[in-house]
Amino acid sequence: MPNIVVVGAGVSGLTSAYLLSKQEGNVITVVAKHMPGDYDIEYASPIAGANVLPMSIEKHSTWERRTWPELRKLAVEVPEAGIHLQKSRVYRREKDLAKLRSGNYNFDGLFKENPWYKTLFDDFRDLSKDELPEGIASGSEFGSLCINVMIYLPWLVGQCRKNGVVFRRGHLKHISDAASMGHTGGKVDVIVNTTGLMACRLGGVMDQKVVPVRGQVVVVRNETPYMLTKSGTDDAPDELCYIMTRAAGGGTVLGGTYAKGQWESQPDPNIAMRIMRRATEMMPELTNGQGVKGLDIVRHGVGLRPYREGGVRIEKEKIDGTWVVHNYGHAGWGYQGSYGCAQDVVGLVDEVLNKSKL
Repeated sequence: MPNIVVVGAGVSGLTSAYLLSKQEGNVITVVAKHMPGDYDIEYASPIAGANVLPMSIEKHSTWERRTWPELRKLAVEVPEAGIHLQKSRVYRREKDLAKLRSGNYNFDGLFKENPWYKTLFDDFRDLSKDELPEGIASGSEFGSLCINVMIYLPWLVGQCRKNGVVFRRGHLKHISDAASMGHTGGKVDVIVNTTGLMACRLGGVMDQKVVPVRGQVVVVRNETPYMLTKSGTDDAPDELCYIMTRAAGGGTVLGGTYAKGQWESQPDPNIAMRIMRRATEMMPELTNGQGVKGLDIVRHGVGLRPYREGGVRIEKEKIDGTWVVHNYGHAGWGYQGSYGCAQDVVGLVDEVLNKSKL
């Protein structure tokens, strides 16, 4: 039986392990320094929003296209997964139009004026002029979803365990260390590398294209009837405005920042104040018009998105005699691309195992 070790227990690792565990005969061990329930600056998945806002350009949209129906099905049919459907609004500021049209903008396809994802959501519509806030040139609305990561990550662990996956704590110095960490003690046939940001420091990988993108958020108890994001802010080029309410009492996430190359783990109080001001200005109903003083704060948080120059890495290579399948570098779209990427991991693992049988 194929012996597989998945390194990493964020959403990419857990989804990869889950899909691999659905295949009969696979013996799977997940080895990770951090597990669901942990909070650590190296571990992005517990800090994520997390929702579905397509960020790719059409050419690279396959992972998000394949993930959306899987997450939507969970939202509708599996309430214990901690996902709910929620309307989303995307605003394009008048002052950002020139950058958006030139393609010189951070978020690729999200703010395109004629986005590919208009065919992904069956209720997509462009907003009328009288629905737009001051300073907003255009916008769209569609039915999306938001995930309570504190419920969803443990749900994925439970699904894996139900399928026989074994979880082990481990701090690897080199990716090849995983070759001896299968729970059966036998030869490991394939290692799946889902180490996210730590791919830049892991021996045997040391991918210098991977850098942190610091995201600071404020989580509040105030709830909102829809999600919102806009194309820029007046405060700083690496600051954002987005609002989303997590499912099942997970609070509302106010964001944020997109600061490449920054490792700082502690929230900046000045940035937090700007985040809250922007949110209450864009959505006054969040506090019934009371502004920042009307917010009921749960906590401040910082996460480091695992950004990779040139995009996500999903490919296989042989390291020290063992096949390794890589799945990392998702930046801010790890959840909304999780199933599509994991499906490719399954395909690459199958290629390796079929070759080994020849």
